Amino acid sequence: MGGGIPGGGFGTGMRPVGCGCGFLIAVIIIILVIAFILSIGSWNGGGYTGGSSGFGSSGITKSTVAREALPPGSVDETGYYTDGLNVIKDRNALLEGMEYFYQETGVQPYLHLTGPAGGFGAAPSMEELNDLANELYDELFTDEAHLLLVYYEYQNSYVNYYLTGAQAKTVIDEEAGDILLDYLDRYYYDDSLTYEEYFSKVFRETADRIMTVTRSPWIPVLIVLGVVLLAILLFVWWLRAKKQRNLEAKQTEDILNIPLDKFGTTEAEELAKKYDEKNNPKD
Repeated sequence: MGGGIPGGGFGTGMRPVGCGCGFLIAVIIIILVIAFILSIGSWNGGGYTGGSSGFGSSGITKSTVAREALPPGSVDETGYYTDGLNVIKDRNALLEGMEYFYQETGVQPYLHLTGPAGGFGAAPSMEELNDLANELYDELFTDEAHLLLVYYEYQNSYVNYYLTGAQAKTVIDEEAGDILLDYLDRYYYDDSLTYEEYFSKVFRETADRIMTVTRSPWIPVLIVLGVVLLAILLFVWWLRAKKQRNLEAKQTEDILNIPLDKFGTTEAEELAKKYDEKNNPKD
């Protein structure tokens, strides 16, 4: 395979069995802190590539990179799969998701299904799968724009290994590969899916996720809460301002309603008394 070092990934699994402003500000701070903690948990959710414990994926790796599809003409188009397990009965159902992946990413996926009859024992090592994937890539493709997924199933267990050409790696980076492996783990445990539906669903949902940046679900919640709380704060401020204006208006009205002869009454009486005493002294 020419040009660049291909990227790879590995996954395994087994089938399982009324308030004031100060109070409002405190509420806002508490809500923001709680939402921030929850959103950290959402942003940092990592992928799970499976294992022999029999438990499915605890979460799908978040897509944090804005990716662009490969330009048209990058791929020398080939078939889409090799069924060494003889489990694909509905070709169209399988290709629906794989062709969608190709359309969205510009990278053509290829699925190689195999098992113990392929020359390995019960569980091939990652090194053995890497050698097989590189050998298959050189045999199957003449470009660097394919994604090869080797799926090895044995005794109700499986291992996955993906390999990307140098050009495809600009779209299917390590994070995107982790997302693919996560979806393989998640839906492997859904016994309602046929093999065709399983792989089709995996490729479709992987394409959707890797070609968009995963946003925290708490961002719109925080925006709504912020708008509501801001509206409450403005309403409380308006009520207080209105109350203060009414109080000032009442005070002004009371002052204006006082008769003029009431102003300075005490002082006038004192002056008159002194005047009378001066002009009419007592004997």
